Amino acid sequence: MNKITQLFNIKYPIVQGGMIWNSGYKLASAVSNAGGLGLIGAGSMYPNVLREHIQKCKKATDKPFGVNVPMLYPNIEEIMDIIVEEGVKIVFTSAGNPKTWTSFLKEKGITVVHVVSSSKFALKAQEAGVDAIVAEGFEAGGHNGREETTTLTLIPMVREKISIPLIAAGGIATGRGILAAMVLGADGVQVGSRFAASVESSAHDDFKKTIVDLEEGGTHLTLKELAPVRLIKNKFYNDVQELYTKCPSVDDLKNLLGRARAKRGMFEGDLVEGELEIGQISGLIKDIKPVSEIVNDMVTEFENAKNNIPQL
Repeated sequence: MNKITQLFNIKYPIVQGGMIWNSGYKLASAVSNAGGLGLIGAGSMYPNVLREHIQKCKKATDKPFGVNVPMLYPNIEEIMDIIVEEGVKIVFTSAGNPKTWTSFLKEKGITVVHVVSSSKFALKAQEAGVDAIVAEGFEAGGHNGREETTTLTLIPMVREKISIPLIAAGGIATGRGILAAMVLGADGVQVGSRFAASVESSAHDDFKKTIVDLEEGGTHLTLKELAPVRLIKNKFYNDVQELYTKCPSVDDLKNLLGRARAKRGMFEGDLVEGELEIGQISGLIKDIKPVSEIVNDMVTEFENAKNNIPQL
């Protein structure tokens, strides 16, 4: 056992990222049943839909699971009330000030983890009273930090700043990646892209197939004026890059993005006009598997790598 397995009462220090349009109750419960910590991604759910997924997740697993909540969510008060009413014991917060909700949640006996992209914000989250930190590097899919700090450099810098448990995220999809993150100072890892390409992911099958077909360099971080996001290079991405040649305003970018484009891409399977969010590590993902096999592969590879580190 280590700090992360003890904190969440799980078998392996592997946390599933709460990815929008990928992380419904089927994925969360499957990860928890496999020995990790599954997270329901509230960022793509209306409050009543979130409640339904929490209730279904409780029926699908007797293991710990949590909810990931982007704090810019428009119905944040209702979301937090539902989490408390449904007895969720673990909440990961992101995209906002951890001071806003940490005390409220901890007063209800909830374990709180906050996602950051810099050591500066990791320290602020620790000061806000969170129980653990997720430090997410530039390699990660979806919305990302403006600093563009890679996981390789971010984890040891955050480790120097904080004393609470640290979870590494961004570019981790294998057992070797888990071992590397721990050598750098992490107590556990958060895995997104690898679980997006799982049988239990709620993403559209066409999006999953696109993930496994990606090669190195198939994604890029863009739309930094709005909220930096790593996207697969498709027609929508190309339209964004073409717009940049015209020195667009923020409103121009917002108009091109429109509404529900991420849902259109990842959930509905529009590979042309949709927003397709995935991490750089997708270049290593070559198949769509059940979560149980993915976790078993990670753990097996981790143990083999740990036992076969070259002697320097």
